[in-house]
Amino acid sequence: MRVPPGRGRSRAGRRGTALTATAAAAAIVMAASACGGSGGDGDTVELRFSWWGSDERQATMLQVIENFEAENPGIRIAGESTDWSSYWDRLATNTAANDAPDIAMQEERYLREYADRGALMNLDEAAGLDLSGLDPLIAESGDLDGQTFGAATGVNAYAIHADPEAFEAAGVEMPDDETWTWDDYVEISAQITEGSDGEYVGTQSMSYNETGFQVFARQHGENLYAEDGSLGFSQETLTAWFEITQELQDNGGQPSAAEGVEIQGGGVDQSVVSTNQGAMAHFWSNQLGGVAESSGRDIQLLRYPGETEFERTGGFFKPAMFYTVSAGSEHPEEAALFVDYMLNDPAVAELTLADLGLPANVEVREAIVDDLPGADAQMAEFMSGIEDTIVDGNPPPPIGAGQVVEITGRVTDSLAFGDITPAEAAEQFMAEVEAATGGA
Repeated sequence: MRVPPGRGRSRAGRRGTALTATAAAAAIVMAASACGGSGGDGDTVELRFSWWGSDERQATMLQVIENFEAENPGIRIAGESTDWSSYWDRLATNTAANDAPDIAMQEERYLREYADRGALMNLDEAAGLDLSGLDPLIAESGDLDGQTFGAATGVNAYAIHADPEAFEAAGVEMPDDETWTWDDYVEISAQITEGSDGEYVGTQSMSYNETGFQVFARQHGENLYAEDGSLGFSQETLTAWFEITQELQDNGGQPSAAEGVEIQGGGVDQSVVSTNQGAMAHFWSNQLGGVAESSGRDIQLLRYPGETEFERTGGFFKPAMFYTVSAGSEHPEEAALFVDYMLNDPAVAELTLADLGLPANVEVREAIVDDLPGADAQMAEFMSGIEDTIVDGNPPPPIGAGQVVEITGRVTDSLAFGDITPAEAAEQFMAEVEAATGGA
């Protein structure tokens, strides 16, 4: 993927030379060792690394840790892996008890919260950690108030996952995703449901994830959040977004309210595309492999509707997740060494591939892109294709942004069941998000 010039400030000189040495001892999943505590091996440094994700990710991470320790016999890393929801409860509890893992994965919704409470190390001060090779489009995404608290693992983009077989069965042509509009999206969705006699539904509800609206708001020159953490969009724009959802509900382009709740509760694996029940769904680009595997079909990524309909595009590159180092780690240099390994050693990317997003380090990305399998290769091609259309990035979410997921689901349910109108949905969403984040 080509790196566009002039995006973000250069980090050369802010970090030490990239270190390629790395290793980790036998990883202990869900280890209970204290933060950064030294073990009984004398000079051996013991660290803890915590992440969330699937069993497949866990197996990959344990292999990465084993490789790291093989190169660094003086460091041991205990791996801690949980599912998404359990992860945040566990991390909050451990952090409050001054028992946070030395290295932890973070998500952008929570980064400011942990940084502001003083729980994260300023990576600008991490000796031996080189962030100069990160993609300029997301290089500063972990920066807050002039300090760097998170290093992006990789890059993602929000996209529509489309099943060409469903389109064909309905007698509907795949859209030109470089020119289609939101009206096209609504019409095509209804045509698929009707043309397939209900065998396929046109699309899954897009309103359960606030990211879709973030793209829509950006297309209108607005954003989900402003730089100061307040809401960055108008009630008029959000109402228009919910009106699209309402129209899809009314014309049969998306599942019924009851079906939509059940589908959403099943996660990505139970999406209409994953289960061969629908033609389109909205997910992150790095989820393509999982959707394709679940569906058993050649799923395609499409750009969001409306990207050429307005004065600017709304798509953006998102840091898939962040590596962070605990401010309370007793071994910050060794923790930074491990983060440097995760970011800058191609051997890691050869194992993780695109699971953590396409590698954030541009040179590492280029080193593995030709060897990516099926869906990951398609993701890389898609990301390269949209790169020149991306205008800018997003401000870091405010404290409390983690609650927006639940708010979005609650408001979407009420709208789907006809309890509120699109205008009332917009008013309720804004009031609840402002209360959660303190933004006005």
